[in-house]
Amino acid sequence: MKRSLTGLLLVLTTLLGACGYHLRGVGDSPLAIKELDLNARDAYGDLVKDVGRMLESRGVRVYDGAPYKLVLAKESNIQTAASYRGSSVGAEYRLISTLDYEIRDGENLLLRSSRLEAEKYYVLDNNNLAGSNQESDRLRKEMRHDLAQQLVMHLQLLDGAQLAKLQEKARAEAEAKAQAQAAERAPKASPVPVIPLLQR
Repeated sequence: MKRSLTGLLLVLTTLLGACGYHLRGVGDSPLAIKELDLNARDAYGDLVKDVGRMLESRGVRVYDGAPYKLVLAKESNIQTAASYRGSSVGAEYRLISTLDYEIRDGENLLLRSSRLEAEKYYVLDNNNLAGSNQESDRLRKEMRHDLAQQLVMHLQLLDGAQLAKLQEKARAEAEAKAQAQAAERAPKASPVPVIPLLQR
């Protein structure tokens, strides 16, 4: 019975894959944002290249001056020791990559900001340092790809109505801030002096 169920699942998986079926939110669904200005501190970095390629593969036109701007604000890579396995073996390390991003409109108003994270583990083999370094580089590349995929999936969740609401909220906040700043800069009226009444 178990074998029959396993076989059936394998057949169904193969058929669904052959038909091009994807789980909701995981496939190559089109994005509501059709045009994006992609910005990053490292404009020629591998991450911005990966993100640009993924966006274009989803039908997004990436160019300077687009109605919406995607800013890769900060990317960081950290390596920490996870466990020690003895001097002859080496140590296990945890690799963490994070990405802070922002979505802005054509007026440069901040619509949304968030942080993405990816992590992997690898063992630094004291007897094969070259191989360990290659493994670390390979994992870094995978994590960068994971961050790019997460980012595109976040964008995929935004529809036209949500973008309009975010834009309206950002404009209201900007106007309120501008009014508060104007009120602070406005000269304050000097108090009217009180003249005491003369007693007869």
